Amino acid sequence: MENAVDLAPWSHTEFEQRLRDKGAAYHIHHPFNVMLNSGRATPEQIRGWVANRFYYQIAIPQKDAAILANCTDREVRRGWIQRILDHDGHGDDAGGIEAWIRLGLAVGLSREEIVDLRHVIPGNRFAVDAYINFCRQRPWQESVCASLTELFAPKIHKERLANWPEHYPWIETEGLQYFRNRVRQARRDVEQGLAITLAYFDTRPLQLRALDILQFKLDVLWQMNDALALKYGVNA
Repeated sequence: MENAVDLAPWSHTEFEQRLRDKGAAYHIHHPFNVMLNSGRATPEQIRGWVANRFYYQIAIPQKDAAILANCTDREVRRGWIQRILDHDGHGDDAGGIEAWIRLGLAVGLSREEIVDLRHVIPGNRFAVDAYINFCRQRPWQESVCASLTELFAPKIHKERLANWPEHYPWIETEGLQYFRNRVRQARRDVEQGLAITLAYFDTRPLQLRALDILQFKLDVLWQMNDALALKYGVNA
């Protein structure tokens, strides 16, 4: 039988570190992503990745709207709504979805074939839909926790910004603006999501639950890459 000390909640510092340690399973390490960032991808593979990832991009404001719909905390809603504006756009800002479409245009896709989702493969669609459904059905604090893969996102965006212009000079650099935007936005989003998670998951069982939730989201992103690897292959 575990004693009371074993069941005591981790400190915020230790809990945060355990969340960050989950980065070992982030899809930055997936062979398909490694191939993309090391310059070994073909134009077809890059276009396949961009077209399929668009399905995830259009899901982001849907999951954030689900969090808002379930959230009873006005102050959280006032902050969280910025994420929808970031992706859907507002005023003169076309938003992240449009920025991703411009990435698609830069790699040789047409706007029509991006937005009509003709290239989205079943495994990718299933993984993204599972994430949206989770956020619709679970308590909003759990959905916030699932968003914490953003802890690891700046690094992957910085890698693309550093490596893609060298490896893929045929891609117009203006098309990489989405990654530039997210380096800045992800830092802000992490601060909000992490503060909520550290405050809400305040017992050892809840903290363990949070680690499982974050692993679920990591699995979603990994499965998306698995599906792409199966469809388009991975070059040695």
